[in-house]
Amino acid sequence: MKVLITGNQGYLGTVMSPIVTAAGHDVHGLDSGLFAECVLGPQPTDAPTLAVDLRDVTVEQLRGFDAVIHLAALSNDPLGALAPEITHDINHHASVRLARLAKEAGVSRFLYASTCSVYGAAGESLVTEEAVLNPLTPYAVSKVQVESDVAALADESFSPTFLRNATAFGFSPRLRADIVVNNLVGSAVLTGEVLVLSDGTPWRPLVHAEDIANAFLAVLEAPQEVVHNAAFNVGSEENNVTVAEIADIVADVVPSATVRITGEFGGDPRSYRVDFSRIRKALPDLEVAWDVRRGAEELYRGYVDSGLTAEAFAQRFTRLPWLKSLQSAGRIDDVMRPLGGGAA
Repeated sequence: MKVLITGNQGYLGTVMSPIVTAAGHDVHGLDSGLFAECVLGPQPTDAPTLAVDLRDVTVEQLRGFDAVIHLAALSNDPLGALAPEITHDINHHASVRLARLAKEAGVSRFLYASTCSVYGAAGESLVTEEAVLNPLTPYAVSKVQVESDVAALADESFSPTFLRNATAFGFSPRLRADIVVNNLVGSAVLTGEVLVLSDGTPWRPLVHAEDIANAFLAVLEAPQEVVHNAAFNVGSEENNVTVAEIADIVADVVPSATVRITGEFGGDPRSYRVDFSRIRKALPDLEVAWDVRRGAEELYRGYVDSGLTAEAFAQRFTRLPWLKSLQSAGRIDDVMRPLGGGAA
């Protein structure tokens, strides 16, 4: 298939593009370049990429593709809280517009990167795709809205699938430090302390970036009737863990690291455990290969081998400070558009 991956120069896209390419697909990217420079280690080799803001995509740019994998988003809860209107504009409005244009262009498959955070505060019970959605942040709200609006576009010629990813972790050449496992390993490596600012009790479903990529590939290659207009949780029950449990794993992996749970932010209301049986039944050959310990070990090696610094971890690899630095440098405007055209 000829496949367009939006956000291919992001944390997940940089991992996913080579996996889909290696499976024999003709992969192209579309990315405004906001995070193209957020590289730890050798510069990754990107697929041919259209340097276009998601809000400016045209139908002509989508013609000839068999599938769109839509990853691009402002994917950070603090950023969403700071600028909910921009999150709505990019994550909701531009995503639905992309789907409509893709349908108009004759694209038959549309794979949307949603999130398990649509479940919000779900308590101790394992939530399935049939659970009542309870998004607690502008980011999660935008995902619910896109699922609803894009599902309404489905017909025999346009087949969307909604992949509700658990919280991602794992090394990517374009690193993110503001997701829980990646952050706690970085804290341990750079300070010797696994610092938890909540009380450690919230549950988090986790999934490695490579496992997300393989799930998208499996859906892409599945018979259309198996995945048509369906939502799938992406992850494994084994990786439903509390933040305190993650901290203990990290401390065990990083030599001499200790755990400090301050509780200064109290209990995080975003606490939920997720059931992943639907995707296993639909795609029985799909495996989840990474658990939290193996991912923490990978991150530890990657951080040490790449010479991660505290400044880069806090600035270049954390979404909100990085975007603020681009604004201060006059490289993007106040609604996150690159200035001067093309990539930031």
